[in-house]
Amino acid sequence: MLEFRNVVFQYDSEDFNIIDGLSFHLEKGEFVSVIGPSGCGKSTIFRLTNQLLPRRSGEILVDGKSIDGRRGYCGYMPQRDLLFPWRTVNENLRLPMEIRGGISRAEMDKRAAETLEHVGLAGWGDKRPEELSGGMRQRAAFARTLLTGSELLLLDEPFSALDFLTRITMQEWLLDQWEQDSKTVLFITHDVEEAIFLSGRVLVVEDTPIRKLHSFEVPAPYPRTRACLTDPKMLELRENLISLLRKEVQA
Repeated sequence: MLEFRNVVFQYDSEDFNIIDGLSFHLEKGEFVSVIGPSGCGKSTIFRLTNQLLPRRSGEILVDGKSIDGRRGYCGYMPQRDLLFPWRTVNENLRLPMEIRGGISRAEMDKRAAETLEHVGLAGWGDKRPEELSGGMRQRAAFARTLLTGSELLLLDEPFSALDFLTRITMQEWLLDQWEQDSKTVLFITHDVEEAIFLSGRVLVVEDTPIRKLHSFEVPAPYPRTRACLTDPKMLELRENLISLLRKEVQA
């Protein structure tokens, strides 16, 4: 579903490539998390994938085709929900369909209502974002991401600003949504436990510049409950990942 082939990128303000010959791939339907120290370039991978940044060289393919000149091949959800405060929830959800074009107002409203029901927000479409709790806003933002119609979803620390109980509730909710929808998800997080609870694989940024992502299989089948986190194999993986991240921070 997603493939990087020897991708190189350098920020204008830097004198080195922050992404330097990076290659990795995601299979269709996978849930994969990326972890690494702050500022190591994780979000840069997302911005290259959705063409917010231009790569210097290499190829990025989605569903076997180059992303160059394409639109609508991925949905992107950043850390903040970025719901427009002057729009209702329904109007926010219509945005990706308005950008795509060719969809009637009635059809947009129908799809928005169906998606809100799908994410547990039926009846909230006429509310303003300020009237929603943090968790509800993130659900609305996820619903808007789904309405891009894309099979590939890029989720950049979507729960980092939430309180602990809301965050774990949203993790469980997201896992349920993914199991229902069978989307391909690339998920950035700083939370090792969040990464191993949600993911089939965890990709670790080994160093900067990013030349390689170290892949770890998560030893727990789906569907999951939080009880899997106490399994000895999961605890061992958690400690291994934490130790690896500590080494990177101290290097």
